[in-house]
Amino acid sequence: MKTAGILMPISSLPSPYGIGTLGRAAYRFVDFLKGAGCKIWQVLPLQPTSFGDSPYQSNGAQALNPYFIDLDFLAKEGLLLKEEYASLDWGDDPRRVDYGKLYRLRKGVLKKAFARFDRSDPAFVRFCGEEQYRDYAVFMALKDRFGGAAFEEWEEYAVFEETRVEQFAREHEEEIVYHQFTQFLFLRQWRKLKEYANERGVEIMGDIPFYVAYDSVETWKYGDALFLLKDDGSPAAQAGVPPDAFSASGQLWGNPVYDWEKMKKDGYAWWHSRILSGLRLYDILRIDHFIGFARFYCIPAGESDARVGEWRRGPGAELFEGFEKCRIVAEDLGVVTEEVREVVAKTGYPGMKILQHAFDGDPFNEHKPSNYTANYVAYTGTHDNETLMTRIGNMQGEERERMLADLRAECLRAGVPVRGSSDKAICRTIHRLLYASKANTVIIPMQDVLFMGEEGRMNYPSVVSEGNWSFRFLGSDLSAAARKYLYGLAAESGRKEKEGGKS
Repeated sequence: MKTAGILMPISSLPSPYGIGTLGRAAYRFVDFLKGAGCKIWQVLPLQPTSFGDSPYQSNGAQALNPYFIDLDFLAKEGLLLKEEYASLDWGDDPRRVDYGKLYRLRKGVLKKAFARFDRSDPAFVRFCGEEQYRDYAVFMALKDRFGGAAFEEWEEYAVFEETRVEQFAREHEEEIVYHQFTQFLFLRQWRKLKEYANERGVEIMGDIPFYVAYDSVETWKYGDALFLLKDDGSPAAQAGVPPDAFSASGQLWGNPVYDWEKMKKDGYAWWHSRILSGLRLYDILRIDHFIGFARFYCIPAGESDARVGEWRRGPGAELFEGFEKCRIVAEDLGVVTEEVREVVAKTGYPGMKILQHAFDGDPFNEHKPSNYTANYVAYTGTHDNETLMTRIGNMQGEERERMLADLRAECLRAGVPVRGSSDKAICRTIHRLLYASKANTVIIPMQDVLFMGEEGRMNYPSVVSEGNWSFRFLGSDLSAAARKYLYGLAAESGRKEKEGGKS
């Protein structure tokens, strides 16, 4: 059955406490999706954010973001008093996450919950006994010890040395257990939310970043066993991409790049652990920057221009041997070569297509719906794109005429009527064209459902800005009108189950 879904980051959910959480608004969003005929909720990575507040720059590749723990649920359990968090200043703008205030306030609130928590809880004892998230907890305890500084500034702990770190852990067990506690709470709330969604026919598509931050537990503990580093432990090269459809000057991410030759020696065990962890968390797993498995872009260490770099060969499809039947989506956007297409084809995973990139007058443009096969996940745009309304509104003159001619031709092929030429009418037509496409799955960011402009943009790639990753929705945005609009698209295109059986 063809399906439809919505891209809605957890951080963007409505909440009075500074950021979206796994609380009541998340459950209401599941109900919204069910009523809209949508079967997939796509989220952004759940990892803790670090530099630039990006979920793609985390200090723990498998860790979970404590900011998403719902405080009202903790109060209901008796772990918090409402006045301990409801009276705090979480920010002035309900449309924006104030990460600075979260950083200053959230830990103090969660520490109060930790002080009241019964650590003899059998589930928690078992959780800690299995040393789940123990490395991350030790890393964060050390980061706390050094005032949040990056690990290379941790004096005698800057280089991981097992005996020294074990001694630190014995002396700071309370802080380490606290960080394990945050992971335990997150998982407990997440599993309840996911169960609620699944019972209502909604599956969750998660996302794992391709790279990790340099200031991460992985770089600190494993170093050159995983990454290309210099003798002093600093990156020998940095990750990014050259100019493409998302950025005219390329993107300089700054992450350390992988030493694939060393990873191959143990059968890519670290990557397999990440994938398995993601498959346990989600129903469907999207892997970001999938082209990096075919070839990855290396920018020299210290270079500030993403255009100065070179492509190197990645591990290819062999990394995914044994995972071919898993529900994985390959984010194969960017500079796509035959080499990339071959890796995606060998895995059998669906790739991604973006309608914003489709209307350029080129009949062979692979983002045009007429060029799709069924095995794709198609979008109006992703978190890295401008909103669809912004994109259409910025098209003027010859570019707009070319787009309209392309759109009309695509709609004619798909049997979709074109109604009106205003920006909003064009967006509605593109939504209908997306739903009518051959792609098995279609996803629309919630901003595009609501016809938002620049104010709704989630991220400007390769730019560090307070505006990035901070956009939030209000409860009133998830309206009956929006739900009815999506339901109509799903019913018209056959992307929803009919009463009493499948369409």
